[in-house]
Amino acid sequence: MRKGIRLLVILVVLGSLVILLAKCKYLQGEEPVSETAFAGSKTCVKCHGDIVSRYQNNPHHNTSHDPGSAVVEPADHADTTSFTLNQRLKLTVEKRNGRSYQVAYVDGKETLSRPFDIVFGSGKKAYTYGYWTGKQLRQLPLSFYTTINKWANSPGFPTDRIYFDRPIGSRCLECHSSFIDQRFTKSSGTSVTEEMERGSLIYGIDCERCHGPAGKHVQFHLDSPTVKEPKYMVRYTALTRQQKVDACAVCHSGNNVEQKKSTFAFRPGDKLDDYYDAGASTLVARENDVHGNHTQLMKKSACYIKSNSMTCNSCHNTHEVLKGSLKIYSERCMSCHKTTNHSEKTLAKGNLKTNCIDCHMPNQASKLISFQTAGSGKASAYMLRTHHIAIYPYPPVN
Repeated sequence: MRKGIRLLVILVVLGSLVILLAKCKYLQGEEPVSETAFAGSKTCVKCHGDIVSRYQNNPHHNTSHDPGSAVVEPADHADTTSFTLNQRLKLTVEKRNGRSYQVAYVDGKETLSRPFDIVFGSGKKAYTYGYWTGKQLRQLPLSFYTTINKWANSPGFPTDRIYFDRPIGSRCLECHSSFIDQRFTKSSGTSVTEEMERGSLIYGIDCERCHGPAGKHVQFHLDSPTVKEPKYMVRYTALTRQQKVDACAVCHSGNNVEQKKSTFAFRPGDKLDDYYDAGASTLVARENDVHGNHTQLMKKSACYIKSNSMTCNSCHNTHEVLKGSLKIYSERCMSCHKTTNHSEKTLAKGNLKTNCIDCHMPNQASKLISFQTAGSGKASAYMLRTHHIAIYPYPPVN
């Protein structure tokens, strides 16, 4: 009888320990769950399916992706798949064994070919491409510009020679992906080489890049499905104005800042000053450019200066796909500017409620990015919408 009771007690204790240990394990049953544990964006679908579904088509989500993904391959739709640099040099985009390659020809003879291993850009304006060589990424010399439906030389690439050696480092991936494992190794003398683990790459900007690690949040709500109040997750509504802006500025402050540490570690609520040191940068005197310096340009705007609450999210909802929807953005302008007086000349245009944007945030040429199409003797401007909200000449002067 006593042996039976003892056995029962032992079984109860063991059962309790199993349950306790299970609750202390991470989702895969390996590591203890902490507030720094990641769950993976796929776990968000269970409770946030509608938001995740909408976000799949957002430019942030598609700012980098695998060439084999569902994104349309522009090589199949371009006006031409060849790019002639001069009488002797030519680059082509070719399909080989189901993959796309950029191929170099000198005097009609193939000299080099490299595959499309990664795509950068959502395709709203352009795509550019990279290939892996060992543990390093290199940029391919041709980019596809959707606005003109043509291949052109990648920004900054030479137009008088074949060039396949521009490195793509983790700094690029910090704003075009959610994570990659990298390390720096001493190669020779004082030179240092960066190595990146291809298999660790998380394409695009995923949920946890903006909302922070969700491991503990996911486990809690799977274990407590009746609790609707979000636990163990940063809520943007609880952030200060500066914290909200900093969360976007991580990737929208351009490159004219000196980095203190990798922004892969940034979490919503962190201070941007802990990651960037604009004052110490040798590039700080450079004029803010329409490509990348969105935060600095917005902060120069009277709308931002005179407001106590305006942030990037006043106009943008990251889960939406609204690029080009000038009417919707204009309605957001009018929510604050209903009583704004305009001249009779402006009123005569008749588009105040449907297009504030082209007048007050016109497209401007980037001073950092340009491109050259085949047969063209000069670079073409890369046009982007400025985030410096102001009064500009009409029609806009680029």
